[in-house]
Amino acid sequence: MEIVICGVADVPELASLFVEMEDYYFGRGVVSYEDMSAYLADKVFSTYSGVTVVGARKNGVLVGFATFSLMFPAALCSGQAFMKELFTSEVARGQGVGKSLIRFIANFALKHGCTRLDWTAEKSNPKAGAFYLSLGAALIDEKQYFRLEGKDLETFSSRVE
Repeated sequence: MEIVICGVADVPELASLFVEMEDYYFGRGVVSYEDMSAYLADKVFSTYSGVTVVGARKNGVLVGFATFSLMFPAALCSGQAFMKELFTSEVARGQGVGKSLIRFIANFALKHGCTRLDWTAEKSNPKAGAFYLSLGAALIDEKQYFRLEGKDLETFSSRVE
């Protein structure tokens, strides 16, 4: 297996995997290949996204990906890596793809001065939670996760005080 940092040239291949991920989580057909290709090219790989996409290839075929960002500042003049997405195609699940992607990110983070790697998982996906715990990750109970979304985000952003 080969783990590679992806770029805009990889959009055609990545788009198929991202569509498979959307189908897996939200139902078949929620996002078209064309819309996903445009989204990846215009948003994910834009100058302002701050995200790195890594892909896992087996026999030359892209079978998984992860997205992450390095964030500074962090405690004691270090950095923090945050993994946003991790997905393995159905045809390659259980073959070490996810573990290899996370290991790549962990090594990348360490090389760039980060002392921790964080990510979230849906409580509705206990298999993911069990997988992450099997890697030696800790479940952080003392943190709270906050969100402004949709109308609440719009309302807050337009408030004048």
